[in-house]
Amino acid sequence: MNSTIIWTIVILAGLGLVLSLVLYLVAKKFKVEEDPRIDEVEKVMPGANCGGCGFAGCRAFAEAAVKAPNLDNNYCPVGGNEVMKQVAAILGYEIKEKAPMVAVVRCNGSCANRPAVNIYDGVKSCKVKAALYSGDTACSFGCLGCGDCVEACQFGALSMNPETGLPQVDESKCTACGACVKACPKAVIELRAKGPRGMREFVSCINRDKGPVAKKACAAACIGCGICAKTCTHDAITVENNVAYIDSGKCKLCRECEAVCPTGAIHGVNFPKPLDVEATKARIAKRKAEAASGQPVATKGPGSMVNGPLAAQAVPSDAPINKVVSK
Repeated sequence: MNSTIIWTIVILAGLGLVLSLVLYLVAKKFKVEEDPRIDEVEKVMPGANCGGCGFAGCRAFAEAAVKAPNLDNNYCPVGGNEVMKQVAAILGYEIKEKAPMVAVVRCNGSCANRPAVNIYDGVKSCKVKAALYSGDTACSFGCLGCGDCVEACQFGALSMNPETGLPQVDESKCTACGACVKACPKAVIELRAKGPRGMREFVSCINRDKGPVAKKACAAACIGCGICAKTCTHDAITVENNVAYIDSGKCKLCRECEAVCPTGAIHGVNFPKPLDVEATKARIAKRKAEAASGQPVATKGPGSMVNGPLAAQAVPSDAPINKVVSK
């Protein structure tokens, strides 16, 4: 009996030693050496693990950055340029600073502008709602108002405005991670350049219906008339699929498009002064008249294109006018 127990212990001990040796040899053979710089890069990352960089988390971003030949295709929107400078210093790379971005809600279909035509009584989720039908209003493109974007934001930058029924963005908290963009089934939210001192122009509408249909559904809808594109002297506006779009890279913030928009679909934000619509329209009319007569634009006076705050952005009267593409 005793000998049986002893032999059992010996066999089990021997088997354990053999298996341990096998595991050791396998581990040695298949051992993967990890670049120590991955840990260094991960330490300087914000640790949000939001996926805004396109990777599963900060660790995955660090691994990709270390393996990449440069940082052209790797950027952390949460950490921004400051964090990317630290990453570049660790890896010995150079980076090009990117303009800060911010989430923009491209829908002005508030309760006042876009009346409800039916009542939704189901799960409070934009994704579910979008799968069932077009929404509570006659506009099938606008915000559904359930707040999926608010829930997706890890930084508390979004909230639902009870008066308008639309999400609003707190720019001081927005990191441009893009989580809200992915969460919106209607693609209402867009990441746009913040602009100098936060000033920017954008079309707050994505309705692709023809003008009369869009206007009937929402009083503030873009009707695709193209007046803004014809007015813009910077080639910054195009009209496709019955809706205008402003290229932030080309926009000079002259606000002329905002002044001539018949429905108020174009919004200017963070400007130091309210838009003087009449003065801006007068400036446009004078420029066109002088262009027709062959005389150069040389308007003078407070707030003018020459002496005003936008003097550096003034353009000659013979600047190219946009082409409007309607589809």
